[in-house]
Amino acid sequence: MKSYFARFLAAAALLAAVGLAPSAVAAEETTAAPAAETATAATTAPAETAAAATPAATPAAQAEAAPAEAAPKLDSGDTSWMLTSTLLVILMTIPGLALFYGGLARSKNMLSVLMHVFVVFSLVSLLWAIYGFSLTFGGEGTFFANLDKLFLKGIGPDTLSGALPTIPEYVFVAFQGTFAAITCALIVGSFAERIKFSAVLLFSVLWFTFSYIPMAHMVWGGGLLGKDGALDFAGGTVVHINAGIAGLVGAYVVGKRIGYGKEALKPHSLTMTMIGASLLWVGWFGFNAGSAGAANGVAGLAFVNTVLATAAATLSWIAGEAMTKGKGSMLGAASGAVAGLVAVTPAAGFVGPMGSIVIGLVAGLVCLWGVGGLKRMLGADDAFDVFGVHGVGGIIGAILTGVFAAPALGGTQAADFAMGHQVWIQVKSVAITLIWSGVVSLIAYKLVDLVIGLRVTEEQEREGLDIASHGESAYHL
Repeated sequence: MKSYFARFLAAAALLAAVGLAPSAVAAEETTAAPAAETATAATTAPAETAAAATPAATPAAQAEAAPAEAAPKLDSGDTSWMLTSTLLVILMTIPGLALFYGGLARSKNMLSVLMHVFVVFSLVSLLWAIYGFSLTFGGEGTFFANLDKLFLKGIGPDTLSGALPTIPEYVFVAFQGTFAAITCALIVGSFAERIKFSAVLLFSVLWFTFSYIPMAHMVWGGGLLGKDGALDFAGGTVVHINAGIAGLVGAYVVGKRIGYGKEALKPHSLTMTMIGASLLWVGWFGFNAGSAGAANGVAGLAFVNTVLATAAATLSWIAGEAMTKGKGSMLGAASGAVAGLVAVTPAAGFVGPMGSIVIGLVAGLVCLWGVGGLKRMLGADDAFDVFGVHGVGGIIGAILTGVFAAPALGGTQAADFAMGHQVWIQVKSVAITLIWSGVVSLIAYKLVDLVIGLRVTEEQEREGLDIASHGESAYHL
């Protein structure tokens, strides 16, 4: 026993001399663990972070494990959140947007507005799967990608997204497809109550192909604006300015409704509009927080910012109404909420909560002017104020993103962030979006008018599009 004990003491002394005593090994493992955790903190997958939190036995083992941890790996938490977000965006479109617009229409056109939103959503969803996803995210390009993923070729249940490597590519396809569909559906509010149903569908095909796809690729797919450094978290340029200017051009080309400016064309159900606005607000959490691409802190930031900017815009809109008209209205509150949602969209993951409040306050007041004074200046019958809310709100949000993304103002950008430079980039992205979508929209409307005609007859318009276009009525008295 004494000899064994002596050997043990000698071995311990030797280990201590070379720095590998049990206490030293433990200390080395303790310091190695935070390093491993730090190395994996750049990824957003909780599963990967959990694996990195297990201390490696030796530095060599850590080096061997690093490549495996960096490899793309499906994360069930991220996938669940992105599936939920996709569902929320569908909710904000059908029934949210449909009811919001439907309530703003006259009762004789309620059903036609519901049809426009519902069927455009269906149409664009199919086009997205056939060629839209490929041309947007299928590869490199300045304005378009390529057709390598035509008909979703090469994508299977086990294929991970190249853009978001912790979720299946099918989930990314579905999520981005809802953005394309709601953007096209937004436009129908501008020329509602006097356009042919077939014209809406043909225009949607043309505009989706030559305006939505290139704008989405330019910003999110590695194209022109993304390379320039434009910040658009969830669609200020791609969705709202893009659709807003298309709606304004449509209001001019299709022409004014019969009686516009001579008689009151009042919403038939502000109850429906309020329900629609509420569904939009709920669904917008998928729109904004889902654009984080993972169940992480950025999603939480976007979620909070969506609440705060929307609340601020609601209050500033009705305060503006109270000062100019003597009272705030339910229509104003609903419109203000949508204005706040629109304005915070490009900024949601880039600005701090206080910045989102300022963006909402500004958007509420400016969009109130957009649907009033600006609309009168433009002289267009933008029936449901697509440009006044989405176009103007998108412009405000895109530009102010360049301001409040600054770390000194609570933003998430790097310490060397140059506000003036970024604002200039944001202004350029807004200008390119306005010009691109405006030109494409004008050509598309003119083509549709030449092929099938844009507008229903005066008799059909007076009768109402529910009966004239669909042979049905939203209400039976």
